[in-house]
Amino acid sequence: MNSMKISIAFAVAIMVATVQAAPCAPYTVQDCEGYNSWPMMQAVGRRLVCTYSRGTGHNISEGVRGVFARTSDDSGKSWSQEVCVADESNYGEVTIGKGLDEDGAMLLWIRCYGGPSNHHDLYRTVDGVKFEKISTPSLSPLPMQITDIFHVPGRGMMSLWFAGSYGTASDKSWGTLVSADNGCTWTQTTVEKDLSKAEWPTEQSAVYVGNGKILGLARTEISGSSGGVQFQLTSTDSGLTWKRESTNISDIMCSTPSLVYDAQSGLVSNYYFERGKGLVKRRVNALADIWSAPTAWADPEVVGVGSERPWDTGNVNATVIGRTHFIAYYSGTNPNTTVYALPVLAPGRGK
Repeated sequence: MNSMKISIAFAVAIMVATVQAAPCAPYTVQDCEGYNSWPMMQAVGRRLVCTYSRGTGHNISEGVRGVFARTSDDSGKSWSQEVCVADESNYGEVTIGKGLDEDGAMLLWIRCYGGPSNHHDLYRTVDGVKFEKISTPSLSPLPMQITDIFHVPGRGMMSLWFAGSYGTASDKSWGTLVSADNGCTWTQTTVEKDLSKAEWPTEQSAVYVGNGKILGLARTEISGSSGGVQFQLTSTDSGLTWKRESTNISDIMCSTPSLVYDAQSGLVSNYYFERGKGLVKRRVNALADIWSAPTAWADPEVVGVGSERPWDTGNVNATVIGRTHFIAYYSGTNPNTTVYALPVLAPGRGK
C-alpha cells in the first residue's frame, strides 16, 4: 500500500513540480508494521548503514520505541536482516545523529527519553551489525537532540545540539559538543541561550569547509506559512564563536536540513523534506556564493517524493559514496510508516 502511494505521488510530482533533476525511485529499508521513523544513514566504506527508530506513533518517549539497523552492500537495492541497537522498556530510544570516528567506524547518537533519567547514549559500530555503547555524557542543559558528528582539525569531533521546550517560553538554547578522545568524553558549550521560539535553530546540520570555517543550516519551529525560514550558522574559528542568520529557504514546514560539502567542487548541497507537500528537495550552491550571503541560496530542485502527511514523513539524513548522495527519510500514514533510502547523483562533477 505504501509503495502504491509513493508511486502515485511520484507521477503527480513529476507533472506539477518544476524540477531540474528527475526524481529517482527510493529503495525500501524497512516497511514492517509500526511507526518506522527518524532514520540516520552513514556510509562505512562502501557499505550503507541505516539506523531508525520504531514505535506505535509519533511519540519519542514511549517505552516500546527502540532503535534498529540494517545494512546494504549494493547501494541500497537490498538490505540485511534487521538488528536491534537499543530497546530498553523504560525508555523511548530515537536515532538523532550520526558520523564517523577517527578510525572510520560509525558513531550513532541515541536519545533515551521517558524513563527515570532522560539522557543520550553514543554507540559505535564497524560493520553496522554489532553496536557498542561507548559514552553517556552528563550534559546541562540536557539537549533535546544532538546532531550529526563532523571533524574539526585541531579540535576533534564536533556535534551541534539544541535544548528547550517547544512552547512560547524563552528557555531555548543551542551549542556545541566536542570530543578530543574519539568519542569517549564530550565538552559542552552553549552558544546562545534564552532564545524565543522564532530565534531558535533546531536539528542543525553542519560541515567543516576548511581554514577553520564551519557552515551549518538549521530548522525553524515556526512554520513556513507563518514566515519561518531555515537558519544559516557560520564559524570562522573552528566552532569557538558563531553567527546565526536567516536564509531565503522558506519552502519548509519544520524541515530538517542535511548538508553535504564536496571540497573538490566547492559545492554545498542542502537536502530537506517539504512536509505537507511530500517533496524531497535539494538546493546547491558554491560555498563562496552563500557564505556571506545567506539569502542567496539557489532555487530548489525536487529529487524525490513521499507522503503529503505533515508529520508522518520527513527528516532527511544524507551520506555519500563516490559520486552518489544517499538520502534516508520516512514516509507514510500514522500508525504505519516506512523508511526509505534515495540515491541522488552528486551535483556538478562529471558535467
